[in-house]
Amino acid sequence: MLHSVRISKGRAVLCSRYVKTYKYTIERDAGYPILPSVFSGFNGLTASATRGALSAARVFTGQYNPANGIGLANTSLAFFGNQLYALGESDLPYSLRLTSNGDIQTLGRHDFDGKLFMSMTAHPKIDPETGEAFAFRYGPLPPFLTYFRFDANGTKQPDVPIFSMVTPSFLHDFAITKKYAIFVDIQIGMNPIDMITKGASPVGLDPSKVPRIGVIPRYAKDETEMRWFDVPGFNIIHAINAWDEEDAIVMVAPNILSAEHTMERMDLIHASVEKVRIDLKTGIVSRQPISTRNLDFAVFNPAYVGKKNKYVYAAVGDPMPKISGVVKLDVSNVEHKECIVASRMFGPGCYGGEPFFVAREPENPEADEDDGYVVTYVHDEKAGESSFLVMDAKSPRLDIVADVRLPRRVPYGFHGLFVKESDLNKL
Repeated sequence: MLHSVRISKGRAVLCSRYVKTYKYTIERDAGYPILPSVFSGFNGLTASATRGALSAARVFTGQYNPANGIGLANTSLAFFGNQLYALGESDLPYSLRLTSNGDIQTLGRHDFDGKLFMSMTAHPKIDPETGEAFAFRYGPLPPFLTYFRFDANGTKQPDVPIFSMVTPSFLHDFAITKKYAIFVDIQIGMNPIDMITKGASPVGLDPSKVPRIGVIPRYAKDETEMRWFDVPGFNIIHAINAWDEEDAIVMVAPNILSAEHTMERMDLIHASVEKVRIDLKTGIVSRQPISTRNLDFAVFNPAYVGKKNKYVYAAVGDPMPKISGVVKLDVSNVEHKECIVASRMFGPGCYGGEPFFVAREPENPEADEDDGYVVTYVHDEKAGESSFLVMDAKSPRLDIVADVRLPRRVPYGFHGLFVKESDLNKL
């Protein structure tokens, strides 16, 4: 389900609508789940085989056509090529439209004139200066990683298969600079054989694997210039940003210090934001912790995608997936000390979602990087009330400048997006 708040002329309109994916519409009409999620619980080989046989029967009888999509479009949103998309990495993007009265309409599954196959990341990176979108897909079969991009008009360019990724890795996110795309081959990987033969989870940890950072020119036509750098102990699910520095690349990302708990015990996960520098001449990778807090779902001013930025706004895990507040980090600091420069905790029993930064003057190139607002949904579990908070991104306490009380709850979710009205009018 997608939740939107449309703010115009001092009035806020909340809308909650299911993204009408093929899976949703078929199961809604049937009144029950037809294809269970691969993460819906594993109770051994017998239960797994039973679910698999039942799903196969439904496909064989024509009750469900997997060629029309198996995903949920429930992870993130992106705006590029004058289109708004709901994204889930197990399927193609679904195109959306927001009407003038604030309603959400699903326009349909989008394959970019047949050029996009099977699936796409839920975290494409949009270069604000060129309008291009950079993306990838990953899976359990070779090539385990495929990189691609869209031009400013939203036209998909040819795939770049990455065969130097030799095992199926759980690649949820990546980063770009003006010169490169950066992927992290982590210890968390996909186990399709164990899922089929043992009824085990399709995702698991390989403690013997050494994580690697892969760097490829962002306009590469093949993987001949792909370089890999070993980075022991570096396991990320989300990237924040990356940029070029002379003969080096700098990336900022939350490193999961307890990767073995990622899929089963989120309450035990601790993610430490790190600044990683890759020296392209020497091959040396250096790392600097930015904060000791448990932080993830971090955002920054989107005008700085792929460029050096100073400020990051991150969600505080208490523990994850419950988010008890937002902190502002100064990632430009090179000293080994805590880099939190502002904080807003939501209060006892109050938890929020991913924050998002909204520039006050997005068209002003002279505006300060942090001149804007941090927005998020917050739910008070004791009072049973939900709010949409707007915070001053420059203030040391992230002061609340607007608190929009919502008529119903917005559940804790994944990722969000702010879209300008001028862009909404293009849909």
